[in-house]
Amino acid sequence: MPRTPRRAAPAGSLPDFICDRVVAALTEAGGDADVAQAALIKRAVPDVMALFAASRVGGRYEHSEFPPTAGILQKRSQKGADAIWEGRPKWRAADLHRAARAGHITVDVTALDMNAAYLAALKTWLPIGKLTHSEGDRHDPKRSGVHLVDPGEWLTPDLPSPLGSRQEPGPLWITEPTLRALIRCANMNLSTPPKILESWTSGASEGLLEKIRRALVTVRDEAIANNDEVTTEYVKSMYSKFVSTIGESAANREIRRPDWMHIIRSQAFVNLWLKAHKAHKAGLTVVQMSGTDELHVSGNWQAVFPEGRGLSQVKAKNIYTLGGNE
Repeated sequence: MPRTPRRAAPAGSLPDFICDRVVAALTEAGGDADVAQAALIKRAVPDVMALFAASRVGGRYEHSEFPPTAGILQKRSQKGADAIWEGRPKWRAADLHRAARAGHITVDVTALDMNAAYLAALKTWLPIGKLTHSEGDRHDPKRSGVHLVDPGEWLTPDLPSPLGSRQEPGPLWITEPTLRALIRCANMNLSTPPKILESWTSGASEGLLEKIRRALVTVRDEAIANNDEVTTEYVKSMYSKFVSTIGESAANREIRRPDWMHIIRSQAFVNLWLKAHKAHKAGLTVVQMSGTDELHVSGNWQAVFPEGRGLSQVKAKNIYTLGGNE
């Protein structure tokens, strides 16, 4: 893999890079927090791309910003989607809900919210260069990309599958995080093993976005501790727009990596699945899992998950009773 060309080192630390822009926006707005926040959110895309460029200074490898787009990642129509299945969850414990509706059981449920799901998902195996095609049922953990797989049979009805809400049988194109999750599930006897039919992959690194992730986490933690909503919302806009615009977006002309976009989103869904599995293993009842960050459980969840707004913590969004006044 090619070495990174020399770049000028950024002035100051990466967290300073973020905080300096907040200070400048507040100064320009005359201290008006709402005006400053609106201005920061408006320029979140160029700012986060500048932060990303600064984070790559001294990196071991030079990533490709505009590699040729593999056919499987090309949109099938101008406003349509490509063929990649990200594994977005939409799952309910069907037997539990039926029993509750029939009045046979009453279950107290807490809806938990995972904090900054896409920020946490920046830690994932990303392809460095252009994707190349291969065939055969072999997974190389040093590579990453998208894979056509026969996912195997899910054997655990009281726990959702990492495939999410997919209903159609047969092979499908999935991303690296989903494949790794399916392999892990097979090793835990939660499912039968997936079979890889073909792949588009590149040599990969789990650290491509690590510096930018750490910087955003550091600033977010400080902003939350200081009740600084301007900075908190700015950071949220930076990481969420980074993920949403790095595919093919007119809002971001500095990179075109639809494979990264799909992989990061899938990693967020896999992270949520890992929380569900942790709850299940600890003896909680998994009631529902949906979206990017919502997990409903019954039982003493505070003994399993730390509560708070930190990246490794969860928040209780809602408490309700199944089988009661739903």
